[in-house]
Amino acid sequence: MKEHKNVKSVLKKLSERKGIERIREYKLLAGDPNTEVTHKESGCRFKLDPRKVYFSGREGTERLRIAEQVKPNEFVLVMFSGVSPFSIIIARKQPQIQKIISIEINPIAHEYAKENIRLNKVQDKVIPILGDVREKVKDYHGKCDRVIMPLPHEAYKYLDLAYKCLKPKGGIIHLYLIEQEKDVEKKVKKLIHDFKKKTSYTIRKVLPYAPYMNKYCVDISLQKD
Repeated sequence: MKEHKNVKSVLKKLSERKGIERIREYKLLAGDPNTEVTHKESGCRFKLDPRKVYFSGREGTERLRIAEQVKPNEFVLVMFSGVSPFSIIIARKQPQIQKIISIEINPIAHEYAKENIRLNKVQDKVIPILGDVREKVKDYHGKCDRVIMPLPHEAYKYLDLAYKCLKPKGGIIHLYLIEQEKDVEKKVKKLIHDFKKKTSYTIRKVLPYAPYMNKYCVDISLQKD
């Protein structure tokens, strides 16, 4: 820490991320026990405590990629939104957005999201909601142009809900998955088979996750009519 003056705390990972809140256990090895930080990304600032909320600074390129696809006047839903990095970056990069709904079940992450929304001056565009996605999305059935699902281990279990949230004409779903490279195409085809509508998709590798496994984003375009 003497050589790296900008480092105030050193943490050691003790576990993998757990549960729908995606919290990881850490041990403080040195420095300040207050581990709250401010992360800067794509012209935005995000306050968070990595010991209490989920956040991956390695996914900044992916968040920007999604934000740059959003068109004016879109209504966007972000499930499992954490401290709201997707929502805030979208709101800053596409100021003509209609509205972005951010749903998060972790109350600490939700409070950080509210603070980050104020910090980045997007209160008029981003609505943070605390609660279980399965309950809260009922208010947005048939209203969304785009749904983002950044919960790679479990998001596919909520794909039917994302579909219901798309407008009658259809829309786009960004589904995140952890899968073996040899199996990812087969899994995606199985997941979208039940839609029985005009569907196209692309699969993008986001990050390596483990030997022979990667984190992927599946961009699914659905036409309901």
